Amino acid sequence: MMESGVETVLASHPEALAAWREQQGIITTLQAQVQALEQQLQWFRTQLFGQKSERRVPLPAVDQLSLGDAFATPAAPVVAPRRVAAHSRSLPRRPEDTGESLPFFDEDQVPVETIVLPNPEAEGLDPSQYTVIDTKVSYRLAQRPGSYVVLKYERPVIKRHDTAALSCPPAPAGVLEGSRADVSFLAGMLVDKFAYHLPLYRQHQRLQEAGLRVSRSWLTQLCEQAIALLIPIYAAQLDSIRASRVIAMDETPIKAGHSGHGKLHAGYFWPLFGEQKEVCFPYAESRGSRHIREFLGTPDAGTVLLTDGYAAYAKFQQETQGLIHAQCWSHSRREFLKAEALEPERTQQALAQIQALYRVEDEIREQQLAAEAKRAYRLIHSQPVAERFFQWVAEQLADAALLPSSPFTKALAYVHNRKAALSVFLGDPDVPIDTNHIERQIRPIPLGRKNWLFCWSELGARHLGVIQSLISTCRLHDIHPYDYLVDVLQRVGRHPAKEVAHLTPRLWKEHFAANPLRSDIFQYTLRTSKNAAQ
Repeated sequence: MMESGVETVLASHPEALAAWREQQGIITTLQAQVQALEQQLQWFRTQLFGQKSERRVPLPAVDQLSLGDAFATPAAPVVAPRRVAAHSRSLPRRPEDTGESLPFFDEDQVPVETIVLPNPEAEGLDPSQYTVIDTKVSYRLAQRPGSYVVLKYERPVIKRHDTAALSCPPAPAGVLEGSRADVSFLAGMLVDKFAYHLPLYRQHQRLQEAGLRVSRSWLTQLCEQAIALLIPIYAAQLDSIRASRVIAMDETPIKAGHSGHGKLHAGYFWPLFGEQKEVCFPYAESRGSRHIREFLGTPDAGTVLLTDGYAAYAKFQQETQGLIHAQCWSHSRREFLKAEALEPERTQQALAQIQALYRVEDEIREQQLAAEAKRAYRLIHSQPVAERFFQWVAEQLADAALLPSSPFTKALAYVHNRKAALSVFLGDPDVPIDTNHIERQIRPIPLGRKNWLFCWSELGARHLGVIQSLISTCRLHDIHPYDYLVDVLQRVGRHPAKEVAHLTPRLWKEHFAANPLRSDIFQYTLRTSKNAAQ
């Protein structure tokens, strides 16, 4: 109204009116810039001082007193204490604190060195003068400076007296022909680097300190050659994921390959998560939409693709006949979190409604519902909440007071434009409410970026995707990655090619986990432990 009045007054002065309108445009632009800068400042504050968990913490009530107000107000009337029976309670004693006889380890995996302590009371006595009536056991966790072992194979050369022929048994065949590396060393090196993020140069330092003189490049060659043996297993697992009815997909950056002098190219992993709890990390040189078709192929009709809000997935769904596109509620929630500093009250309303959907998911997990029971529960409890939320979003978008550039308006538009995709999980019990399960599997990639920083070549990035796919899937199926790698590295060269899928972690657990192939060092450790026990 005030602007209309100013324009009326200045209507007879065209130059002044044009200058005023120009000033108003500048003010509007500056207000938008200030709002954007405030949003960025709040984001940096959140990164530095905010909570890292996505668990929602509601804002305190308006009428809640501050600490200073609490001291300024009169004290509440003292309530008479209620008498209770006096007692004392001892602190719980954990076996790892006391070192007593309860084992805190798996005796089948951890070697045990037995040390017998003499009883000073029996010193100088003949064994016939006392009787050992019991043995008490205590445990201590110890560590050797280096855990590396050199296997020395002695192969006798014999000469038969009857034929005068000389013979010598051949050296045991290794996983890598002509290599000095035992399969246990290969598996341990891969697990240390890709599961525990210990770069090869640090492993090289540890080897040198243990008295082993090997080159740094040798470790790199072993790593590449060992992973190359696992590529057929990775390909079989990727085929298994493609055959799933519900597939979750995401993307995460990785530095790989040269891009000019002193620069590295920014490539991407496109992780895929199948309904059999398998994950693969195919690598591509960009984030282009063509890679979705490259990795997924042509899904069957009725396949559900669960993703975030990246527009390339929606484009792929439009180009693929019969594909159902579901989207993640967690990403929708994060859009509102970006607007919390500028629109706290409305943002809290949005977060509270999204939280109600997640509360229903918690109830489903607690009751262990599945299939049709899970679908019915969602339709009864989640669908009304989702419909009210979508209606609320439409009403907020109709508010003319919200600027189009406001983060809150963008969050509303994000949800409004994805209403159909966000509603897919309501009618399909196999579709999760979000993509958090695949994001948890992506964590090793950014953790690795902080340790080994980048992949020197695109081939190195593809090798990283292969080994990380198998290790992450092992974790999903409660398989020790070391035991798995020791077995399959020996088995893959002689396993029938048409049955290579049996070596993927999920099927390996079913077919071979009960009696896996071991390294010679395992037999040596087992014999040493038995001899020490005797």
